[in-house]
Amino acid sequence: MCTQCCISQLACCCGSAACVCCCNCCPNIKQSTGTRIMYAFYFLLVTIVCVIMMSPKVEKEMRENIPFYDQMCEKSEENCQTLVGYSAVYKVCFGMACFFLFFAIFTIRIHNSTGWRAAVHNGFWLVKFIVLVACCVGGFFIPNEEVFLEAWRCIGAGGGFIFLLIQLMLLVKFAHRWNTNWSSGVTHNRLWYAALAFVTLMLFSAAVGALVFMGVFYTDSEACLLNKVFLGINGSLCLFVSLLAISPCIQKLQPTSGLLQPGVISVYVMYLTFSAFSSKPKETVERNGVNTTVCVFPINSGTESDKQIVTAVGAIILFGCVLYSCLTSTTRRSSAALRVYGNSEPEIERARCCFCCGDNTDDYDEENTGGGQNVNYDEREGTIYGYACFHSVFFLGSLYVMMTVTNWFHYDNHQIENLLDGSWSVFWIKMVSCWVCLILYMWTLVAPMVFPKRFEA
Repeated sequence: MCTQCCISQLACCCGSAACVCCCNCCPNIKQSTGTRIMYAFYFLLVTIVCVIMMSPKVEKEMRENIPFYDQMCEKSEENCQTLVGYSAVYKVCFGMACFFLFFAIFTIRIHNSTGWRAAVHNGFWLVKFIVLVACCVGGFFIPNEEVFLEAWRCIGAGGGFIFLLIQLMLLVKFAHRWNTNWSSGVTHNRLWYAALAFVTLMLFSAAVGALVFMGVFYTDSEACLLNKVFLGINGSLCLFVSLLAISPCIQKLQPTSGLLQPGVISVYVMYLTFSAFSSKPKETVERNGVNTTVCVFPINSGTESDKQIVTAVGAIILFGCVLYSCLTSTTRRSSAALRVYGNSEPEIERARCCFCCGDNTDDYDEENTGGGQNVNYDEREGTIYGYACFHSVFFLGSLYVMMTVTNWFHYDNHQIENLLDGSWSVFWIKMVSCWVCLILYMWTLVAPMVFPKRFEA
């Protein structure tokens, strides 16, 4: 078994075979799923490297643990400094973006997995990993560094905004599909209705709790006017879309519309609002002759370990949002998120708790690798997702990670430990994202009323 597993892994790394686990007890895996997981792993690996490069502790650890590091840097201190900081992140993300952009062009108009281009896309993982590393390292040899960094920053900002828009569209699609999938199970089992009610109650409880939390810690009677204004606006908009979703005019055209979707949207908007308030520069007021910082959560003034916890949670949320967007935005089902579509007739599907993982159909050709998981080759007749679109989303995701890790436009002195520190650019980006998300969701509700002929069955 060990020999067979080694052979299969060698075929995966240097050939077109699908990558699988060596354990026989692992469930079957689809070729399309395994391929996307591997690309996501590469993406996550480079993202972690970028996060590490932004930490000021990295250089200290390198000096303490790498032999002869000080001696090497004495002769070329400038070269040692280029291995960390925002410029290093820009160069590494440039290499990753070039890697995915090349594959986006390389995989245009692939319709099944039988061609040689599809074989390269689905296999040769060791070769592609070497190419990815070479692209990232090659970024450090680009001449005219100042011109490159300025130009690449502008490109990264544009691509990051586009990716953020796609991410918000997918969130709206996620909310609609969640409600549609669980609603389809109500006719067969009333427990799904109880599950819908329970989750909806939890979502709105979390949204209201976040609203109260921010009202207590992020407002002040003498300062933080923007916080009070935007908190009121966002809370009112969440209430408005919730009432709109269950209004008779919407229910007539979209019977599946309920409170679950606005619950998901409200929680996300409250999270973005909290993140925006945390990203805003701190405000101070003079009280009893002492400048006092207001509108901050007490954890921000706590110990260093508390700051590390906040940073870790922010990084986990960042990874989760980016990977979810990249892995779900190119499937046939999720591609509908990029356009408005009718919800008058629910899709015929089986209600599942984990509805976002895979399709209901499992009738594919199966191949026993002999050394681990069995592989379902589900793309011999046709691709499950658009290869070029998949790599394009990862290309935009690379730009989004680059801009987020370097704090968008304020990158000169930015460090990953201060990811949640003040920046007006980050504040406005997140606040505008709240409104865009709400507008997108409202549009999916009112579009059938505005264009009734387009949504007729």
